[in-house]
Amino acid sequence: MTTTTKFNPYLMGNFAPVSKEITADNLEIKGELPRDLSGMYVRNGPNPQFAPLGKYDWMDGDGMLHGVRISGGRAEYRNRYVGTGGFEVEKDLGYAVWSGRLEPPQMNNPYGPYKNVANNGLIYHNGKLLALWEAGLPYEVRVPSLETIGPYLCDGYLDSAFTAHPKVDPMTGELIFFGYALDAPPYLKYGVISSNGEVLQTVPIDVPVPSGPHDFAITKNYTILMDLPLRFRPEREEQGLPAWMFETGVPSRFGILPRYGSNEDIRWFEAQPCYINHILNAYEYEDEIILYACRMSSTHVYPGTLRDPNENIPRMYGWAFNLKTGAVREGMLDKRPSEFPCINHRFVGGEMRYGYTSRMASLRPLFDGIIKYDFATGRSLPHDFGESRYGGAVTFAPRIGAIDEDDGWLLTFVYDQKEKRSELLVIDAQDMRGEPVARVILPQRVPYGFHCTWVSEMQLIANR
Repeated sequence: MTTTTKFNPYLMGNFAPVSKEITADNLEIKGELPRDLSGMYVRNGPNPQFAPLGKYDWMDGDGMLHGVRISGGRAEYRNRYVGTGGFEVEKDLGYAVWSGRLEPPQMNNPYGPYKNVANNGLIYHNGKLLALWEAGLPYEVRVPSLETIGPYLCDGYLDSAFTAHPKVDPMTGELIFFGYALDAPPYLKYGVISSNGEVLQTVPIDVPVPSGPHDFAITKNYTILMDLPLRFRPEREEQGLPAWMFETGVPSRFGILPRYGSNEDIRWFEAQPCYINHILNAYEYEDEIILYACRMSSTHVYPGTLRDPNENIPRMYGWAFNLKTGAVREGMLDKRPSEFPCINHRFVGGEMRYGYTSRMASLRPLFDGIIKYDFATGRSLPHDFGESRYGGAVTFAPRIGAIDEDDGWLLTFVYDQKEKRSELLVIDAQDMRGEPVARVILPQRVPYGFHCTWVSEMQLIANR
């Protein structure tokens, strides 16, 4: 198999990988970092170590973490690869041995049919920062060094795929997760890990066809799983069709079960066909479960299969599932395309007032600002990055001792195409129209990537 074409858009511009792992302190700061902002912003993303094989997709690159440590009004930067087993194999060989998701599985590859790249999500739980990829085990990473410790087996009880978007209940400290399979049932598994890292349960969930959900939601008492019309049927390949296809007309299903429930307890609600990459939050209100997410009317995995003009365009959307009557209410909340939703993590699973998304500048994953949603008033406020400045996922860092839900800062990496440089923006979440309170000038370019998190000073201390 030949290496991928040099004209691949995800290997050019600020999508292109960087080659060096560096550490730099005393970074230049424009503005002033808040003295009570102390911790580390970390973002995950794809960064292929070697020239990729075959058709390269943005999601295929080896995981690389970029982190900015903030303390006492000063900042330092470091970036490190996630040292997965596959990364180490290729590093030793000096070349790529795995192709990506746009190629057939490499069943004859002596190192295995696929590589866990751990390039997608990040979550902090039980004193551990985990780098995540939905088709394999998490990898534990030490902070603030960003050095990889190894696969997170959770005392040997994790033995299957683990979602890139587990949820930590801020009240109980539990980590709730799911994993999916494509080759044989059960196609979905659901589990709960205690605050001290003990696996409390893993149970199979019956779904008729593999659908590969990317995200899910929790409330105080319930978990909401998804079975969406993007489905995997390998028999389609015999007809010259993609195995993954969005099956038009098939309803979306949302399965609601008690936190410690099983397949016997799940209740499925049907809604309009759609696909959801990322959920903002869910909570209980009277007899209903309220859910907010960035919803697409349909989606495609492989290029050239576009049918719906609104396909792959995510917009803020809401659902209400009535647990008494079984009724479903749903509707679009904003016509502007946006993705990477986040909230103040202290409100995960509970009723929140505010949410934040990255505003899309084009159908490619370029983001030119942040939208702050006020769900109490129905209003929203934008923060614009400025001309020829593009960012990605944003995370919320609460002010120490904050009472108000939005008392804190929004942090995100931005690339300035004119200046050819990357920055970390620190934005006052209560002043969206204002200039960033600080812009940390980074010592090297940070390629566009995926999800990020804020590791507080207390969590950094616990991780040592």
